[in-house]
Order: sequence, then structure tokens, then C-alpha cells
Amino acid sequence: MDLAQNREHKFVSAVMYLHNDAAYIDMFLSMITQELAALFDKYELIFVNDASSDDGIAKIYDFFEHTKMDSQMVSIIQMSNYQGQEAAMNAGRDLAIGDFVFEFDNLFIDYPKTLIRKIYERTLEGYDVVAAGCRDGMRFTSRMFYSVFNRNSGSEGKIGPETFRVLSRRAVNRIKSIGDYIPYRKAIYMNCGLRADVIEYHAIDIDARRKALKGRHERTHLALDSLIYFTDVMEKVSTVISALFVVISLLMGIEIIREFCMKTQAVSGWLSTMGFMSLSFMGVFILLSIIMKYLSVILKLMYQKQRYLIAGVEKIAPKQ
Repeated sequence: MDLAQNREHKFVSAVMYLHNDAAYIDMFLSMITQELAALFDKYELIFVNDASSDDGIAKIYDFFEHTKMDSQMVSIIQMSNYQGQEAAMNAGRDLAIGDFVFEFDNLFIDYPKTLIRKIYERTLEGYDVVAAGCRDGMRFTSRMFYSVFNRNSGSEGKIGPETFRVLSRRAVNRIKSIGDYIPYRKAIYMNCGLRADVIEYHAIDIDARRKALKGRHERTHLALDSLIYFTDVMEKVSTVISALFVVISLLMGIEIIREFCMKTQAVSGWLSTMGFMSLSFMGVFILLSIIMKYLSVILKLMYQKQRYLIAGVEKIAPKQ
């Protein structure tokens, strides 16, 4: 009775990404249902199955076959093919109807379960986006990426490694107004203009965490895409290369003038050829910088398009 009185009278959604996570499903479901039931009167669970090839979905059905479903709704989104974590989680967030939306990018638990309550209570202090982040065992390349990204994003919100997060309904609505397709969620969440915070924790088992983190190839592509979408790194690289070739072209021009004045031309036509090449290189790389600027603007607009395909949505209903 006391437990029911202490529950929040809010409806929340929990969106979970699934891609061959069968090994973690039972433990995660036991934890999440216990914690959400203790916190809220009503909640929904949304599993986004991104073309899993294991028996994870069967385990979900089996779990709720033996679990009383008085306070929760369960949905399973079946993606039509493998589309990656970002697109899949966009689909899950769009289906969520809760006042608050939890997002779990993986089902591996390397944090104390009380962190879920702590993250939610942080939103009650006026934050619309609160994430749980762990820096233990982070690769050097990841540290470099976050450093480069945060220095060149041109915004106050800084991103880092995140395990899960909670969004207020206001944050979800704000994000939807920005664009239907979000190519890199954490970058948008931390820079949507609303108050955001990160609560860091230490991994319970660092070695197990490293083994559980998968999709390295996908994250590499995502990192490169994000640098193009949300920072001016590529523009700066293009400008530096262009400036370098402009300097080389100018030095070539000075050398032509020097040899012309000293009348030390070694090969007939050398002056005209080098002069033409100098001007050509200078023009090409100045034009390249202009093109890169236009491309960066175009690429930043591309995320407004819808980019996920759903094969179907399954509902797990309580037995009568």
C-alpha cells in the first residue's frame, strides 16, 4: 500500500534497442519491470527489433507469458531490415506516448538499478534531457571523437558516452519540430535548447562492458557522419588544404618571376606552363572551399527526411 502511494502518477515509456541481445533480455526485463513498477502507476515497454537473428523476441514473449501485466503495455516494433541503432530508436521514440521517455541503447546492465530512479528524479529538478554516462573502458578513438566534436560543434551542450537517458515530453516535441529524422540523437538532445544533464557512473564490470559494446563498424560511420552533420571540421580541413595549395601556388608564381627577371629559364615554355598551373591550382582549391561550405549546409538539412522502415508492430496483451 505504501509502495503504491509513493508511485508517480505519470505514464512513462521505455524504448529498448534490440539487435541480437538475447543473452541480456531476461536480466534486463526483470530489472526494468521491477524499477518502473516501483516508480510509476502505468508504463509501456517498446522493443525495437532491428533484424535480430537470435531468439530474443521469443524470450520477451516467454517472459510476459509468466508475468502479470496490470500496469504495463508492451509493443514490439519489427524493423523491415537492419537499419542501425539511430534509425531504429527514432522509430521507437515516435511510437512512445509517455509523459517521459526512457531510451536504452542496449540491454547490458553495468550500472546500479537505482540509477534509473536517480536519472528520473533529476528531470524533476527542471531538466528535460538527463543521460547516464560511463567513461570506464572508453577507447582512445572515442575520446578523440568526443573531444573534436565538442570543440567544433559550436554549441554549449557537450556530448559523451551514454548508456541510457530519459526525455520529457517537451523534449520529444521539441525534437520532432526540429526534424522527422535525427541522424545522431545525443547531439540533438544535448543541443535542442532545453536543459540537459549527464549523471556519470562507474561500470560494475569494465571487462564485461567492453565485450557487450558492439556495432563498432556502425559507430565509426556514425562518428564520421556526425562530424559532417553537426560540426565544421570538414570545412576547416578543406580550408587548410586550400590555403596550403594557395601558398604553394604563390611560391611557384614567385619562382617564375624570379627566373624571368634573372633570365635563367632552363626549358622553353616552362614559365607559361608553371604560371598556368599556379593559377589553376589556386582557383581549384578556392572553389573547393566554397563547394564544401555548400555541401555542409545541404547535408545538415538532410536529417529532416524520414529514414526508417517498419515491417509491423506487435502487441503483447494481458490474458483474460
